[in-house]
Amino acid sequence: MSLNPRLVKESFSVVEPHADRATAYFYGRLFAENPHLRAMFPPAMDVQRDRLFSALTRIVWSLDSPDSLAAFLGQLGRDHRKYGVIAEHYTAVGNALLATIRRFAADIWDKEIEAAWVAAYTAAANMMIESADSDSGISPAWWLAEVIDHELRHRDIAVITLRPTQRLPYQAGQYVNVQTARWPRVWRTFSIANAPRTDNTIRLHVRSVPGGWVSTTLIRHTRIGDTLMVGPPMGTMTLREQSTRDVLCVAGGTGLAPLKAIIESIIASGRRPNIHLLYGARTADELYDLPDLIAMESSFPWLRVLPVVSDQQSYDGMRGRLPEVTQRFHSWAEHDVYVCGPPAMVNETVRRLQIDGVPLSRIHRDIIQAERCA
Repeated sequence: MSLNPRLVKESFSVVEPHADRATAYFYGRLFAENPHLRAMFPPAMDVQRDRLFSALTRIVWSLDSPDSLAAFLGQLGRDHRKYGVIAEHYTAVGNALLATIRRFAADIWDKEIEAAWVAAYTAAANMMIESADSDSGISPAWWLAEVIDHELRHRDIAVITLRPTQRLPYQAGQYVNVQTARWPRVWRTFSIANAPRTDNTIRLHVRSVPGGWVSTTLIRHTRIGDTLMVGPPMGTMTLREQSTRDVLCVAGGTGLAPLKAIIESIIASGRRPNIHLLYGARTADELYDLPDLIAMESSFPWLRVLPVVSDQQSYDGMRGRLPEVTQRFHSWAEHDVYVCGPPAMVNETVRRLQIDGVPLSRIHRDIIQAERCA
């Protein structure tokens, strides 16, 4: 059975415009055929549906990039352990997925397309199963972590410091899934806001959003001494340690977290590139981490922090939206660029940087813009 990325992509492009209906059908089919699996998922499925389609989209469009695909699927396989996923579950998911694609691509469906999807899913499932199996003897499925500090920096933003009970290996720029006792089986992603530390502590920047179960709990109901569950680190927006280029970081809101970790890691490495950090928010009081950044800037002369406010006319500093602000400076074409924040901001920033001559290979972001504040 040979892999045929072209057929998979062509048929998936027919399904993409119907993402909401397709994911609803997929989970309906999965739970109807395997009722026992429903207990593994959260009560509300909206975020889960979005994550499923985002992951599927990345897998499909990465079929021609085997190294990138293998890294992503390896992370997914390890992450799935925290849900209690075992090899048999992949068969049930594969059956529901194939039925979904067949239904929403019915006008072009044939045996050749079906064989291409079976081959692609079998290969992907095997990679995830193998990764989970190899990880099971090395790392836990999740980590327990004690809250040792909780700072309310803004009415809707908190900086929370955790100490996992076991060593949590990660790279600057990665994120973790977090579960609270208040909402069992509901996991939300938050970027780690510091480079690895000898004391094993990690910091999370959390913004509460309307209807955000986990983020609201972390900000309003979490106290020092509480225990959280933390999943394995994920994400590919990590520091390019071999690069000697100068660095541009573009951070919107709590998208600052992974970029701050990357900057800390550069400083700790002993390298001395020039680093520009464009740090944007809607209003000045939402620049919640500015004092820490100014302290970093004062101790590392090669770092320049540039706060940007978009929606406050009385602000006497730099005003504007981050994608447009990046174009007020000299060319960034010779820089390594890291971008994180709301998906629309990230996409527009990347578009403008490419127009201005920055190769896409030097622009680093999470391809899946996981909801950092849900």
